[in-house]
Amino acid sequence: MTSLLLRADDVLRRRLRTERAAPKDIAWLAALIAAFGMFYGGLMGSYGGMWGPAALQMVYGAVKVPILLLATFALSLPSFFVLNSLAGLRSDFVPAVRALAATQAGLAVILASLAPFTLLWYASVGHYQAAIFFNALMFTVASVSAQVILRFHYQPLIRRNANHRWMLRAWFVVYAFVGIQMGWVLRPFIGDPGSPVQFFRSESWGNAYVIVAHMMWRLLFP
Repeated sequence: MTSLLLRADDVLRRRLRTERAAPKDIAWLAALIAAFGMFYGGLMGSYGGMWGPAALQMVYGAVKVPILLLATFALSLPSFFVLNSLAGLRSDFVPAVRALAATQAGLAVILASLAPFTLLWYASVGHYQAAIFFNALMFTVASVSAQVILRFHYQPLIRRNANHRWMLRAWFVVYAFVGIQMGWVLRPFIGDPGSPVQFFRSESWGNAYVIVAHMMWRLLFP
């Protein structure tokens, strides 16, 4: 546990030099994503209660958040590799991935640090939709805060070739696109107290963007 916390501190203080990171450093980053993601996911799933059948949602949340972070990252890499190759940046792809992995680890650590606010919100507001909104807000805060880490590690690449600035923007688009759909597929993370505890919703494999478009259409044209 001490080693994990020290590694988390290294990520937050940006002590890890991603351009020459060893494989064991990347393994530690994956461990940080899993451990801190599980911590937040477990508390995220505690909305329906921490005892009895509802406590199973905490286990599901602890499993799902690391899957969300790691799977979104892995699924975004192939298209990012192609974009880097088209931009003539393939030789820098490995340090770029290391920078992105460090950012993912930082996001997970920041997210875990926000867990007390989530618990306080659960204790203060007894509305399921409000709980969903607040967790979305926590993910947004963690993602925005992690950009400090990403920009620090990407600066050497940008100084080497200005096209990396465009690739960074492309990464944001690809990652957000994949992440939204992954979040939709993996729901529920919190669990509705009025519904049975379940790992997946029965309609999990729908398209998040199509469903949101239908919701907006019904809202605008009732």
